[in-house]
Amino acid sequence: MDYLSPMAATGKSLVILGSILILMGTLVWLLGSRFESRGGLFAGDISIQRPGFSFHFPLVTCLVMSLALTLIARIFHR
Repeated sequence: MDYLSPMAATGKSLVILGSILILMGTLVWLLGSRFESRGGLFAGDISIQRPGFSFHFPLVTCLVMSLALTLIARIFHR
């Protein structure tokens, strides 16, 4: 088994994290317009629109993304 120095392990982690962020950004960029009309990705996302004011908080989207990133982190940690 190869042992990575702390700096090499940090660099490897940053490359993996960066790759995941690029993938997620590309998906949002390409598919994001499909979800704009509903105000969010999931039904539990909060969207308030009034004259001169709009507020969007993707509550359920944040929870789902957190769960997905936690699972990905656990898979790569092993």
